[in-house]
Amino acid sequence: MSSPLIVAFAGSYRPHSLNRRLLSAAVALAEEAGARVDVVDLAALPMPLFDEDLEARGTPETATAFKERLKAADGILIASPEYNSSYPALVKNVIDWATRPAAGEAMLAAFSGKACGLLSASPGALGGIRMLPQLRLLLSNIGVHVVPAQFGLGRAHEAFEEDGSLKDERSQAMLKQVVTQTVELAGR
Repeated sequence: MSSPLIVAFAGSYRPHSLNRRLLSAAVALAEEAGARVDVVDLAALPMPLFDEDLEARGTPETATAFKERLKAADGILIASPEYNSSYPALVKNVIDWATRPAAGEAMLAAFSGKACGLLSASPGALGGIRMLPQLRLLLSNIGVHVVPAQFGLGRAHEAFEEDGSLKDERSQAMLKQVVTQTVELAGR
């Protein structure tokens, strides 16, 4: 297995969001598993809502930069909040921009064949698990190989140690399973 490059991002602009905290814990595990990780701060790459008329005038530089980082990666880790039982518009929007082919570029070049692990954190008891199958379906439809394991962290506002690790050993083991599967598949 090679040392795969994983792009990791949280589907929240909030600097102290529960999903950014969960993503940080996942990144540490991915690095322990031998991956190189490129953490993308979506707040630093703001993109307008996808619009074909806007695209016809020129793809925003931030969308192109995000897509190039995805294209360079072997795998993806996404920690997404659940809004009204679905993924947030931010997640859908960055995916929509990154699916658009540039001149001479293969369709879905940023996604096709990539390994992906899905995570969610929520202050609620279910931890975002109603959203994860929807996000899995979206990604599968654009050629992403989403690993079988997924992780929803319920009561996430109480779940982290001061150092950012998870307090609960079972939750830590479930997170590690998603990350390990992602790193292993990305390394093939």
